[in-house]
Amino acid sequence: MDRCPKERGDGLSPAPGTTVPALPRWLVPRPRLTDRISQGVLGPLTVVVGPVGAGKSALAVEWAHTGRAPGPVAWVTCDGRDERPDVLWPRVISALVTAGTDVPPSAAASCGPPLVAGLTAALTARQDPVVLVLDDFQTEPGSPTADSVIGLLKHAAPVLRLVVLSRRDPPLHLHRFRLSGELTELRTADLAFDDRETAALLAQHGIEVSKQVVGALRKRADGWAAGLRFAAMSMEKQPSPEKFVAQFAGDDETVVSYLVEEVLDVQPPGMRRLLLTTSVLDHMNAELAAELAGAEAGGHFAELVRGNSFLQPAGHGWYRCHRMFADVLRTRLRHETPALVPELHRRAAAWLGRHGLLADAVRHWLKAGEPTRAGRLIVGRLAIGQVLGLTEPRLPDDLVRQLSQVAEAGEPEPALVAAASALAHGDEAACADSLARAGRLAGELPADQEDRVTGCRLTHAVIRMAQQRSRLPDAARSAAAEAEALCSRLTRATLTAHPEIPALTLAIRGHGELRDGALQAAAVSLAAGLKAACAAGNGVLRRDCLVELALLEVLRGRFRAADELVTLASQPPLPTWTATDRSRSSLHVVRAWVGLARGERAQAHRELGCTRTALNLTPDPFVAELCSLAAELAKAAERGGPLSGRIGDAVAGCHLPTGLLRTVEPVCAAVLDSSAGSRTQILARPAPPPMNPGPAPVERLSAREREVLGRLAQMMTTEEIATDLYLSVNTVKTHLKSVYRKLAVSRRSAAVRRARELELL
Repeated sequence: MDRCPKERGDGLSPAPGTTVPALPRWLVPRPRLTDRISQGVLGPLTVVVGPVGAGKSALAVEWAHTGRAPGPVAWVTCDGRDERPDVLWPRVISALVTAGTDVPPSAAASCGPPLVAGLTAALTARQDPVVLVLDDFQTEPGSPTADSVIGLLKHAAPVLRLVVLSRRDPPLHLHRFRLSGELTELRTADLAFDDRETAALLAQHGIEVSKQVVGALRKRADGWAAGLRFAAMSMEKQPSPEKFVAQFAGDDETVVSYLVEEVLDVQPPGMRRLLLTTSVLDHMNAELAAELAGAEAGGHFAELVRGNSFLQPAGHGWYRCHRMFADVLRTRLRHETPALVPELHRRAAAWLGRHGLLADAVRHWLKAGEPTRAGRLIVGRLAIGQVLGLTEPRLPDDLVRQLSQVAEAGEPEPALVAAASALAHGDEAACADSLARAGRLAGELPADQEDRVTGCRLTHAVIRMAQQRSRLPDAARSAAAEAEALCSRLTRATLTAHPEIPALTLAIRGHGELRDGALQAAAVSLAAGLKAACAAGNGVLRRDCLVELALLEVLRGRFRAADELVTLASQPPLPTWTATDRSRSSLHVVRAWVGLARGERAQAHRELGCTRTALNLTPDPFVAELCSLAAELAKAAERGGPLSGRIGDAVAGCHLPTGLLRTVEPVCAAVLDSSAGSRTQILARPAPPPMNPGPAPVERLSAREREVLGRLAQMMTTEEIATDLYLSVNTVKTHLKSVYRKLAVSRRSAAVRRARELELL
């Protein structure tokens, strides 16, 4: 039952804690935030929520002294979580009277609902608004104090403008005000100091450092006002402020003492245990917290999140602990229970690994002192592509370096990670040594560990493919064949989860099939490799598959398609070529053939020169033959004479596979024909009707269907088309079915081919 107020302000001697505090001389002006409060008090409710030492009260005091309030400001300093109605309401009445609001004696002498009704009547009788600031208002949800403040806020609007400063969300039905657009919120991230404010704070202590040092200090303190103030006080005594900033962290004695006293030691035992055990985590959610702290302590997680603004939402139920507070908690954990720390890291690593958070799991295995478990996790999850850069996200370099340092261990997985890391950093010798050691150790694994053996052998093959793709195509092809055989032991779901492995395998296989003259097989492999590369987000493999497909189209005499493909391969977001990229020679030889087909001999000669330069750095006998053949065709075109004789001369010294040479001879004839007489260009004239023309479209394609078809020709996946056109995937699939029906085809490649025949592309 509520106790009635025993005192009230009489307008002559305000009760303690009921006047706006004086403006501190050390206050750092923060106009970007006072402007937001000024905007917020135009509505009914403004909340400023942040941890201890975040500068909430200082900010509100600064705002109160700006003179930008819409009416008088009544200030009440509350008692935190121990707020009692019989203490709060006399202070509120005293503050309102001090601010110039008339409160009837009957209201001041009442309690409970009559008191709220009396205050409501006094406030609503006013013409001008009144701003009531409740500083350190942390009453519990459902308490009489909370309910009475809710009632006052509800009934005294729009005259009453409430500003609440708290370490946690005040129990004032914030969601209702948020939905109606009547809530202004400033939270921990908003209260964090920026670089300008940090520099101003340091200047108050006579400290001048570079912008880089200011930024570094601000990041180390996470913008926390108290931490920055402690740092500035310490820097006054330091001969080298820059060195101090480099070492400043949450283990600073003043920071530890402040946060332990103000935050940690006031927590109940279960909450304290939860804070300490979860401090080993960079990010946490309720399930992970329970895994580390136990179900009983983990049950406090919702209360912890609600009541501790040092925990900041990271999205999707995850939270991040304020950096300096996390440092303090880790320091206390190491001091109080040092033997528990490795076990907590092991639990975290196991949970994160089960939930697919590879980098975080690896980091915790390393912190637990078990690098071999980290290596096993990477290889067992077939995640070596994240070390090689075959897919995103890449494993952070610092983790990979730590794993590489234990490659001498008697297990194959750390050696495989070391090999991949060395290859990613261009150290071929170290890669070869680690691969050899990994191969030997994998061969010594027990036969009953079949899954582990498969993972190690497949990882070994993937590294060899990546290593040898540019230098030793035959060796890469052998590794690809081994990888394909091993992939047959995996489930479809596993391969789908790691598209970088089939992407690399198919790209290498298609590369070899093309050079064997197996054009149809190469087309299938390269198209599938392109799709997998798109799924893996691998721009290099995607670009190389496009160039190889363009080269294939040249051999088929489809120069327009070849030109489109190399154009796609050369455009962002795909990566640009470096001098040592093997596919660079293929790019230039395709452009040379397209130039010949267009009758642009000067352009063809320039591209042939670029091809030879690229071949000097990365030899490719197949591309060299096509370069020589194009050069001979250029000479034959300039020489003139009977077409058959010129073709014979051009192909006489060509060493392409016999079957492929028969395919290429009609292409050579078409190129030479484009240079004869009126020089009618292959790309400029309509394509001749096919020998067995398909039916015309049953009906005209819609504008949207043509857009989808155009992107289909660019080798975009269904998901990419949906993103590009701002459609759902199901809508794109519906358009594709309609396109197939209208073109009388059943596959993507057939739709593109038919569309080109009908000049729809």
